[in-house]
Amino acid sequence: MTPKNNLGNESYHLILAIAQVGRQFPLKPSLQDVEIFQHYFDPLGNLTDLDKRDGNCSRRELLLRYLLVNAVLDQGPDTEGVRTLLTRVTNELYRQEVRFLHRPADFFKELGIAVDQINSVHEAIKKVRAVDWAKTNQSRPSRYNLFLDNTRQVLNYAIFRWGTPLAVPLLLIRDNQEEDWVHTALLRYLETWPSAEQMSQQLKDHPRYGLGKAIGDKAAHLYAKWMNHSYALSTRTDLAWGPYSFEVPFDSNAGRVLWRTGFFLQWASLDEYARWKVIYKGQGKGGLDYLRITNIRGKSSVRAQAERSLLQAYQDLCVNYLKTHHRAPKTVEIQRIPIAILLDNGQYTPGDLDDGLMYIGTRFCFNHDAPLCNQCPISNHCCGHQSDAKLIRGYRT
Repeated sequence: MTPKNNLGNESYHLILAIAQVGRQFPLKPSLQDVEIFQHYFDPLGNLTDLDKRDGNCSRRELLLRYLLVNAVLDQGPDTEGVRTLLTRVTNELYRQEVRFLHRPADFFKELGIAVDQINSVHEAIKKVRAVDWAKTNQSRPSRYNLFLDNTRQVLNYAIFRWGTPLAVPLLLIRDNQEEDWVHTALLRYLETWPSAEQMSQQLKDHPRYGLGKAIGDKAAHLYAKWMNHSYALSTRTDLAWGPYSFEVPFDSNAGRVLWRTGFFLQWASLDEYARWKVIYKGQGKGGLDYLRITNIRGKSSVRAQAERSLLQAYQDLCVNYLKTHHRAPKTVEIQRIPIAILLDNGQYTPGDLDDGLMYIGTRFCFNHDAPLCNQCPISNHCCGHQSDAKLIRGYRT
């Protein structure tokens, strides 16, 4: 891509800089800490023999089931704490022969054991992480809670957030009794969709197997990222299941970084974001403006349509990779601009970009007015740090 003006050029270099950070510091669940997966890795730490059977499932299938639960839980406020919770509970349940990944029905049959383990492990993690979490987020240790929706009822959390993703392979198996489906039920279902992007949408929206409110768009895209980028678990080899086949999973961390760096304002105006209810005046913490980044989804940039090379890359992305359009679209949705930039460049992927956004958003670009800008690896590209401090001080996510 050769941007014709400074606006496109700034976005281009910013996105590549963030993706470069992500390539250097990849973030993904540590599957080797899960005891039943430890023998899936070779001495170099690479997954091996993914189609080998482990009991009644393939290794690939069990990993996909685990990661689906992880994606749902990962919507919580402390990523490291959430992943530790899932790892420890999984290990404890398997030690007690509650083999809920091999036999999802076991989770419901032994719900009492599952609830007790979730509760006790959560309390242990809170004792270790609450103080540091509170300091980083300018909060109180007593507010540390990994249960989504800030619920205090472990039963609701266990059934809704754990049970719903486990019910997907359970229902698929019961709907398809053929032997091949039994040990690869989730994988087979996921790969029936034309692209990883469409698969991520169906994870939420499918009328029979969709998770509905149990999973958000961010978490569904995170799952697509793990499947096609972090662990390469897909067996499909076409472009629509490759590294550019899914959107970057925007969340508050990613959105905060892209807002403060000025990326979003390069493609639409403050008035447009206010009209789209991305900006809520005075409704953020401390009376600041609140950013609801998820409302950017589906919003088009008139400015981007004037960038001919960007428009061409975007059209290629939508038609051949995401498979969201049969014909070249005439408008450019803002949340897909970063992927179009990466696709045109060809050096980094949406997975790299997401890793970079998460690394920066959770270690430097905190959701308060004292982020660690001087230590941030992209500070030279950040409009909020270099020229417009209001982008940092005036908004909260």
